[in-house]
Amino acid sequence: MMDRLNWDDIRLFLTLAREGTLSGAARSLGIGIATISRRIERIEQALGLPLFLRHQQGYDLTDQGAALLPRAEAMELAAQGMRQEAEAQVEVRGLVRLASFESLIAPFVVPALASLLADNPGLDVEVLYSASTVNLHRHDADLALRMVAPERGNLVARRLTAMGFALYGPPDGTPPSRHVTWPDMVSLGTPLAWSRAFGAEENGRFAVNTLTAQVAAVRAGIGVAVLPYFLARNAGLRLLSETLPDGGAMTRPVLLVMHADLAGSRRVRTVADAIARELVARRQELEQP
Repeated sequence: MMDRLNWDDIRLFLTLAREGTLSGAARSLGIGIATISRRIERIEQALGLPLFLRHQQGYDLTDQGAALLPRAEAMELAAQGMRQEAEAQVEVRGLVRLASFESLIAPFVVPALASLLADNPGLDVEVLYSASTVNLHRHDADLALRMVAPERGNLVARRLTAMGFALYGPPDGTPPSRHVTWPDMVSLGTPLAWSRAFGAEENGRFAVNTLTAQVAAVRAGIGVAVLPYFLARNAGLRLLSETLPDGGAMTRPVLLVMHADLAGSRRVRTVADAIARELVARRQELEQP
């Protein structure tokens, strides 16, 4: 009888588990309460297991049902992935402009877009880097990777992961007293404040406005710097402190922002989804030292 189980059965099981009542599952699925009740009984008979405890307030999963829930959710994710992959195989055309901060472009954005661009020769992507925030309201870009949530306007923001930072020094030897940091710019207030907390203003500074150059400067022994975990780790730098002197964490969100008017654009959504998948799948690289 288990051979007769199908995806509709799994979907019904998941919906009832999430809703907790026959009426809630009926509303969600658009089918009758009696139909759901009969099909749940049929599924339990096919499996030879009680999946739900029936009581006056609704349905609760049994231990057996709870044990099967992750498997059912995995099937749901697989079905969603198959749908997304099928959609991705239909060619996407047009230009999408992405604004990003420097450190994510080569290690994350480029791998995220490689297969998408190969499968869609009619798709063009421009990646823009600027130390200042690109204005999405003026449509300077279609998408933006940001560390600061938009405060106004018709923008949609999705948090993908977080980027962790720590104080690093050269791989060997006594850490120098000088600090490698950013030039004074309003948009760089948070990393500048972290450097100041470690004494950047009292111990001399070497300021440069690219992280690649900051990493190189630390490797060369010019100074110490507050850097993203993944960049410092890949460069073999020595971790000096994971927290600020007062014990505070150094972390910033990574947000994918787009204008709400473009949320329905297939070319924009396809690029956004590819970048989101890459960053979410590799979030451990960003979040852990």
